[in-house]
Amino acid sequence: MASQREQYLEAIGIDLWVPRQWPVAPAAPAATPVLAAPAAAAWQALRDEVGACTKCALHATRTQAVFGVGDQQAEWLVIGEAPGAEEDRRGEPFVGRAGQLLDSMLRAIGLARGANVYIANVLKSRPPANRDPRPDEVTACLPYLLRQVALIRPKVILAVGRIAAQNLLATDAPLARLRGRVHRFGELDTPLVVTYHPAYLLRSPGEKRKAWEDLKLARSVLARGGA
Repeated sequence: MASQREQYLEAIGIDLWVPRQWPVAPAAPAATPVLAAPAAAAWQALRDEVGACTKCALHATRTQAVFGVGDQQAEWLVIGEAPGAEEDRRGEPFVGRAGQLLDSMLRAIGLARGANVYIANVLKSRPPANRDPRPDEVTACLPYLLRQVALIRPKVILAVGRIAAQNLLATDAPLARLRGRVHRFGELDTPLVVTYHPAYLLRSPGEKRKAWEDLKLARSVLARGGA
């Protein structure tokens, strides 16, 4: 009978030839460690600030701000571009089919949503009709993400999709040129690896093997202590 991990790999379209020494994902997310009072207060203050933000016009069209979700002391930080319609409705990033695929990708490397992973977006508000974020919107919202990074202090960042990668790295280089190497992000000089957005992988399942290579690269960076 196939192991859980083999089932996950099969679910995202990866042949089962990968090394077996990596840990199998837990059956359920581990409990998030209790934060010290100052850290908890800082998180709540940031959440409140994001929820009340009116720095760009998106506040007028959103249902709610999508702050982020997961382990606030995580080693892994996954960053997408912006909330979609379902995220805007539920207030959580990466839900629906794309979110399910992201969860499968994480489980394939021994992770689970909420357990050593935090998930966020460059923008906290949904752009109308899911259009690309505008420069002024990114300028207004990126400081919130930077504060999240400073609070989490992740050991590796996984940027999913071209829009997220280009905005985080301040470049217009195509995703193909950004993949396959380790970038550095922010004042903490955090290692950052670029991969495809799960929504793109749903449309182009043949690229899942490349996404698997990206996940392995990020995992190796973490194993090397961020080098």
